[in-house]
Amino acid sequence: MFWALQRFEEVETITFDYGQRHKSELEHAKAIAGKLGVPHRILDMSLLNQLAPNALTRDDIAIEQEEGELPSTFVEGRNLLFFSFAAVYAKQIGARHIVTGVCETDFSGYPDCRDVFVKSLNVTLNLAMDYGFVLHTPLMWLDKADTWCLADELGAFDFVRTETVTCYNGLPGDGCGECPSCKLRKAGLECYLMERKQEEGASR
Repeated sequence: MFWALQRFEEVETITFDYGQRHKSELEHAKAIAGKLGVPHRILDMSLLNQLAPNALTRDDIAIEQEEGELPSTFVEGRNLLFFSFAAVYAKQIGARHIVTGVCETDFSGYPDCRDVFVKSLNVTLNLAMDYGFVLHTPLMWLDKADTWCLADELGAFDFVRTETVTCYNGLPGDGCGECPSCKLRKAGLECYLMERKQEEGASR
């Protein structure tokens, strides 16, 4: 959001309620938008939970990944639907730019986070609605350390560290520290802090 706020005069945000176990994701998204003075809307996507059972929406499915398989946290069709509904809403308000935080540099292997998918869908949405959307993925080629660096450059390092939710168990900030998402986040943070410390030492 900070990236978008630096580039566009007007920004609106959408959060999708697809029955995720970590409801704090919805609460924090609303709170973040409020703190930044950005309009926020929650769209009901609970149908996803009925169609594609997964570890993010079902307590009886463990968070795990078998060798050669997608992790149990992968929600089939999630980003395809999210982008599509975001595009429908964007057209209604006259917006052409849609920004998302998907990344394939050190991701969990989700096929709908890949650059080729986003570019393909961009073309499809433009054809489907006869409208010139531009899908932005500022994090696509950044690893987690680079993402922390970007947050710092945008003046949002502390905000991102304390206010955001990436934990599969819905814990804010540094999260549970045990799930795959928290481990990726922690490794990236430690790497960036080490690099920043080295740069600060070299500049003295």
